[in-house]
Amino acid sequence: MSSSAQIGVTGLAVMGRNLARNFARNGYAVALHNRTAARTHALVEEFGSEGDFVATETAKEFVAALERPRRLVIMVKAGEPTDAVIQEFAPLLEPGDMIIDGGNAHFADTRRRERDLREQGIHFVGAGISGGEEGALHGPSIMPGGPVESYDSLGPMLEKISAKAADGAPCVTHVGPDGAGHFVKMVHNGIEYADMQLIGEAYQLLRDVAGYSPAQIADIFRTWNTGRLDSYLIEITAEVLSHVDAATGEPFVDVVQDQAEQKGTGRWTVQIALDLGVPVSGIAEAVFARSLSGHSALREASRGLAGPTASALSESEASAFADQVEQALYASKIVSYTQGFHEISAGSAEYDWNIDLGAVASIWRGGCIIRAAFLDRIRAAYDARADLPSLLSDDTFAQEIGAAQDDWRAVLVAAVQQGVPTPGFAAALAYYDALRAERLPAALTQGQRDFFGAHTYRRTDREGSFHTLWGGDRSEVTG
Repeated sequence: MSSSAQIGVTGLAVMGRNLARNFARNGYAVALHNRTAARTHALVEEFGSEGDFVATETAKEFVAALERPRRLVIMVKAGEPTDAVIQEFAPLLEPGDMIIDGGNAHFADTRRRERDLREQGIHFVGAGISGGEEGALHGPSIMPGGPVESYDSLGPMLEKISAKAADGAPCVTHVGPDGAGHFVKMVHNGIEYADMQLIGEAYQLLRDVAGYSPAQIADIFRTWNTGRLDSYLIEITAEVLSHVDAATGEPFVDVVQDQAEQKGTGRWTVQIALDLGVPVSGIAEAVFARSLSGHSALREASRGLAGPTASALSESEASAFADQVEQALYASKIVSYTQGFHEISAGSAEYDWNIDLGAVASIWRGGCIIRAAFLDRIRAAYDARADLPSLLSDDTFAQEIGAAQDDWRAVLVAAVQQGVPTPGFAAALAYYDALRAERLPAALTQGQRDFFGAHTYRRTDREGSFHTLWGGDRSEVTG
């Protein structure tokens, strides 16, 4: 078999199949491989007219079909299946060849794989890919990590198949070494969790407090999508809320069980944030909200608990409340992105990745699930000041969130009074208030820790660590 394919894809489930088609549609010869050969031939039979495909049945045939340096994309389940594929193909490759993992791998696994393959002279690229099956086919946001020299060969290909932002820029960049790409994709998914939770809370407030129907709320979201909340998730939320179930004639959202699933990346975002000491309370509340939704027995046992009596709003009051919810949603979204970018910055420092936060914001402007109009402004904020400690330190965002705070607080008051759970909105506001507070109760916490465990504390009026001899004369000694 001649070495004619410029790139190969192994693992031809929906994402892998569509990514292979995307490469072919953009003029690349694509070698195909799948554990079940029938799936390979089915792809060629159905979509062969879209481009140049080279169907292979064995690992050796697949590798032989690739031109040097070989570029081999793995699109299989994360974890052991990915390791198994690497173990199958790595012995067949030569120094300078590259393996690209396009799955949702844990960044620590990517770091391990990159280190192991580097010893064999093989480049390993952990590439986060966002946009779902449609993005894989028509243009995703791509977050590749790994050796920078691999991007010299692979980058132009990824740039061609990626989504394009409104200004035409490709939604892909070399994020950083080893696991940087999968780390950024993990945080992207964490922000996605928070974004979806906040949108869900806005929907529930509009329905349970303002009294709007799903169809009316869909119209409200469509209006919001023409302004500063313009985003993919707001757009599809309107579509979901306006959908009517064909079997029952009821609103679609009323026939779907209110139990949300999670695949792990949101949970990883929170776990790693804890390891890094970074507060991502909004993302954490979104993860916990999904977890709580799935505890059906616990929820059923608690339905009889006392709560407030809801009071209806007039038409004008409902309209005014909807405007307040828009303010609360926008402010909370800024906080979610603030927390996510803080985690990326902390991870970059911990692992010496030197991630460009402005570039990350830039490649999220198209193709990915959290694409939104205000990412242009996030990019501009980091481009103007690479050392920006927080999005809330940017004058424009600070002014906007300051202008929204009264309505944000009013929405939370209404939610508490009406008994509507809003953990995302509340966590975002608590984070904002904690950052702007002159003093936090952590001083008391340190006193308690010193009392029961002699953990010492620092003072505001002099340097050093101190411990109080609690009891007796309570004298102070230097730690």
